[in-house]
Amino acid sequence: MDFKKGEDCAIRESLRIHHIPCTPELPGLYSKINDGFWKRFEKGEISREQVLTGRFEELFREIGVDADPEAFEQTYQDLLGQQVFYVEGAVDLIRDLSSRYYLCVMTNGVSRTQYSRLKKNHFDQYFRHIFVSEDTGYQKPMKGYFDYCFNRIPGFSADEALIIGDSLTSDIKGGANAGVDTCWYNPDGQQAGADAVITYEISRLEQLREICP
Repeated sequence: MDFKKGEDCAIRESLRIHHIPCTPELPGLYSKINDGFWKRFEKGEISREQVLTGRFEELFREIGVDADPEAFEQTYQDLLGQQVFYVEGAVDLIRDLSSRYYLCVMTNGVSRTQYSRLKKNHFDQYFRHIFVSEDTGYQKPMKGYFDYCFNRIPGFSADEALIIGDSLTSDIKGGANAGVDTCWYNPDGQQAGADAVITYEISRLEQLREICP
């Protein structure tokens, strides 16, 4: 799913509902703040609850608005769960792969939002398990999170598994921590750090067909 597009639509509509003017720069400012909070969460520096309200507290401070971050968060999550935007080729690819591979979702997102989005997009029918970190007591890239998931996959073999994701700090680092091959989906051509352990790198989802024939 195209999370950035869904995020942009959800934040704009949330601002409208809460009567906060949306300047051209504001969605980008929120995205930057949000990314920073999730990276701190991945490092174990803050809790999930601190992410969800803290990002809006900081946003409102930045733009000088007196608004309720908890109420705004509720609106935002409800709207985010309704977004239906696909990365090009994703639907056909997942449908095809699900007939030959045991597919699972592994996400640090908010449970009610992720389940809602997957069901609304009809993606839930293609995945055997949906592992949301909120339900596990761990989060990516913690090894405990991946151990939790792998222990619930019948006949799991690390040698036959592949972690596919767009985040170097959660998906790729997490896969490396767990001793599983990784595939970095990097459509924007970002540069990976020297310490990144990446098995495969792709810029288009269609390239997965070459890795997973």
